[in-house]
Amino acid sequence: MDALAKPKFEDIEAAEKRLLGRVRQTPILESSRLNDKLNCRLFIKAECLQSTGSFKFRGALNKVMQIPKDRRYKGVVAYSSGNHAQGVAAAAQIFGIPAKIVMPSDAPQIKIQNTRNFGAKVVLYDRKKANRVEVANRIIEETGGLMIPPYDDPDIIAGQGTIALELLRQVKHRNVDLDIMLGPSSGGGMMSGCALVLKNHNPGINLYCVEPENYDDIALSLEIGKRIKIRPKTPSLCDALLLETPGELTFQILSDMRVSGLAVSEEAVLYAMRVAFEEFKVVLEPSGAIALGAVLMR
Repeated sequence: MDALAKPKFEDIEAAEKRLLGRVRQTPILESSRLNDKLNCRLFIKAECLQSTGSFKFRGALNKVMQIPKDRRYKGVVAYSSGNHAQGVAAAAQIFGIPAKIVMPSDAPQIKIQNTRNFGAKVVLYDRKKANRVEVANRIIEETGGLMIPPYDDPDIIAGQGTIALELLRQVKHRNVDLDIMLGPSSGGGMMSGCALVLKNHNPGINLYCVEPENYDDIALSLEIGKRIKIRPKTPSLCDALLLETPGELTFQILSDMRVSGLAVSEEAVLYAMRVAFEEFKVVLEPSGAIALGAVLMR
């Protein structure tokens, strides 16, 4: 698929067939006590239980599986603060493809080590002094490898959209129709893919990209109708959600699908992590807890 071609619903269905038996169908979690408190039925799609611990594996694997066999020897290159890095490394390992991953030196050490454990070579850079895309492009010039983008790619978006196909089947078995879906957002790939599925199923569903306060570039961009670049002045616990501008393709999809944005405080994220453990016995990283934080703080 062309790099900035908008994926279709059928592309997500094809991705699900391609990934069958290779990705986990993650469960949805529900707490009657939390439902009573919130006066609604809340479902948590537990992608923290996905291979590599993140939904990023879906998109990375969908992309890697479509690399022609005669090009795989050149390897793949990606840039990421951690979750996409692990997803690409794991997908490449499955097919014996060399992988070089550009990661910030201040990324969580466990994510750096896990990426190496999947057989990838990690190239560290100082995010205050260097540009990760430029570093990755230099590697591609040297190796001829294929770039696996973290979000602004139709195959990545289609792979991540398979979350919503699973979710619809799971809630149908519980005789429930979804009114609202919220998801953590950085470049917007996961919510773009899910929006294509969910809006196809129910045009009236309300969808929200959830970001940390001071890193709400998607929310601000959607509000004014064009991509903007923010200049954050404070750090955030949500290391996987620290972009300054939405993706070009993802923003187009989110705009077309009338998705909205929400910003959540650090306090809300920490509270959501605690609630997730107490109610569902799952450990969420801050970036994975942010959408729950938005619900709890409503």
